[in-house]
Amino acid sequence: MGNRKKLVHFLRVDPAAAAAASALSSPRSFSSFSDDDGYSSSSFSSSSPSRYSPPKSPWARLPGLGGAGAGAEDAAATGLIASLVKEDGKVYSLAAAGDVLYTGTDSENVRVWRDRCELAGFRTGSGLVKAIVVASDGRIFTGHQDGKVRVWRADAAVHRRVGSLPPLGDLLVSSVNPSSYVRSPRGGRGRRRVAVWLRHSDAVSSLSLDEGAGLLYSASWDRTFKAWRVSDYRCLESVPAHDDAVNTVAAAGFGGLVLTGSADGTVKVWRRGEAAADRTRHVLQTVLREGDGAVTAIAACPEARAVYVGSSDGLVTCWRWGLDVDAQPTHAGVLAGHGMGVLCLAVSGRVVVSGSADGTLCVWRRNDDDDEQEGHAHLAVLAGHTGPVKCVAVAADEDCYDADGERRFVVYSGSLDGSVKVWRLSEERALEPPAVETTTPPLMAALRQSETWMPRPRTAQLPSPVQTWAPELKGVAAA
Repeated sequence: MGNRKKLVHFLRVDPAAAAAASALSSPRSFSSFSDDDGYSSSSFSSSSPSRYSPPKSPWARLPGLGGAGAGAEDAAATGLIASLVKEDGKVYSLAAAGDVLYTGTDSENVRVWRDRCELAGFRTGSGLVKAIVVASDGRIFTGHQDGKVRVWRADAAVHRRVGSLPPLGDLLVSSVNPSSYVRSPRGGRGRRRVAVWLRHSDAVSSLSLDEGAGLLYSASWDRTFKAWRVSDYRCLESVPAHDDAVNTVAAAGFGGLVLTGSADGTVKVWRRGEAAADRTRHVLQTVLREGDGAVTAIAACPEARAVYVGSSDGLVTCWRWGLDVDAQPTHAGVLAGHGMGVLCLAVSGRVVVSGSADGTLCVWRRNDDDDEQEGHAHLAVLAGHTGPVKCVAVAADEDCYDADGERRFVVYSGSLDGSVKVWRLSEERALEPPAVETTTPPLMAALRQSETWMPRPRTAQLPSPVQTWAPELKGVAAA
């Protein structure tokens, strides 16, 4: 382990709940190895003997919230069903794949959870994990502060790195070719530096998979997005997309469209065209949005041909496409529910969830009927985090329908307060009252009472909340 610090997990619950909590503990095993880019990495599982004493599972199985031994009535309850608090740093990314949840923090660890218990994990050896996506074949792609994308695969309970983007061989070949170098805008003291085109020269801010096309898209603060072929991890194209940091990228899943959002306030729509065998070609189709507020999140719903855009003004805007290949997008409404900037979005079926710097999540249900006046129904405001909500995922509940035949879903939220929370909701019924009553922490209370953080008209640009909670990041580009 060298001088790596031990991670200590703990539950933040009241004494009464702690007495009823079911804490699971198991021996853990560690393995270290070096991968193709020279970084040393480790995996740990919760199944093999080890000289390390096992920490208790940080999942809180609280009475009445779907924990062990809960009755049928409790299992059908909606609201907050689990909460995780740990000394592993701020939670910047998460991804749900079936019954497995992956969480990444500003430490070097990615944790793997199943059934609200810690299943395994792996050390990335690269610090902050800004993005996680999981492919249908089980590969896990992680985006990092150092500008790399790393690829992992589970072998039993041990996760091993199986590659990195770009591969070391491609990087070495390009490094000796003068034509492979481009000027990057992220040089020190305002200078532009020269870097190899197939590697991001700044932090990877977002990842998106288009499995139908066999492509992975990565966005970066270096103002570009790149297209990677997932079969061999080759970089097929690098697109200089914006005038400022690219905060988010999303493959629409229809029409060969890819959307990017930036700190420069724009959302751009790119269409993938024909190109050579080892290249892709993305052409700018339209600029969907221009504004003063930074674009922080984009999520797409392929079956509805809808795209949702979150921005630093606290709004979520919806656009929809027709079935015609050349059809232009139409504005389909604005969802207003946050008092501070939107930091993350997730869509599953008709359900749309946004997380904000105000520490809450808003849940909407899209109406897909012909009556356009219906728009979106506001289902819930989920309050429980004491810091900005940085990442969110939505998945269908294991018992997809309740006794009344209503579809249920699960929301996973990660926050800069270091916690992950799990919520269960019904698609048909609004949650009243809010899922959790919480006391505003002193820091947030002081911020909201100050003149800078007072509510303002929607036309005014809100200050970047990320600067307050994460001063090491670069303003709204930190999204």
